[in-house]
Amino acid sequence: MRHINSIGWNSWLKRHKDSILLFDSIAAATEIAPMLNGQWDGCNGVIMATCDEVAVDTASKLLESAWCYQGASKAVLGRAATDEILRRYAMGERNFINANLRCAVLASAKLSEINLSYAKLSWADLSQANLSKADLTAADLSEANLNGADLNKANLMRANLTKADLQLADMRGANLSSANLSEVNLTDADLTGANLSLADLRGANFNLCNLSGANLTGAKLIESDLAFARQ
Repeated sequence: MRHINSIGWNSWLKRHKDSILLFDSIAAATEIAPMLNGQWDGCNGVIMATCDEVAVDTASKLLESAWCYQGASKAVLGRAATDEILRRYAMGERNFINANLRCAVLASAKLSEINLSYAKLSWADLSQANLSKADLTAADLSEANLNGADLNKANLMRANLTKADLQLADMRGANLSSANLSEVNLTDADLTGANLSLADLRGANFNLCNLSGANLTGAKLIESDLAFARQ
């Protein structure tokens, strides 16, 4: 597998005592942790007091593994196979930060509480998928199919949902603060109690959308677009 290139993290490391490295499997993390005198976090992460990238690269190559820093939003990732994601999720993994799943077909997949923050999911088919309580912080979901998806209490803060299909989606209690929902289809979606503060909602279709108790503080929207919403 290709190494995941990290960009601009040297300055970050200088400001943080510990580094959290994410590997592409639980098996790789458990084997690499003792090799690097790190602490395995019980999943696919390794906590390092200090990080020698050369040593990490060497260990990763020995195990044909890929890695990145936790929260490395600018990491370059190889495209992930959907069956591999589902297999690893079934084994208990939840952290798939930065995963490249553009155009992936995950319709009806059960992925509650998965961490797909910063993931690339543009044009992905997530219709009817269970993403309740998922972490999709800053994920790219532009033009994704989320028709009927369960996003109950999901974290979509700063996510890009431009032109996404969210018809009939369950987004009760979801955090969409600062998210881009321009031109999104929210027909019959349930946004009861959702946080839409500072979100970009310009051009969104709110036909029969339930906005009861939703927080729209500072949201960018065209008032007339709310005419057919349920509030």
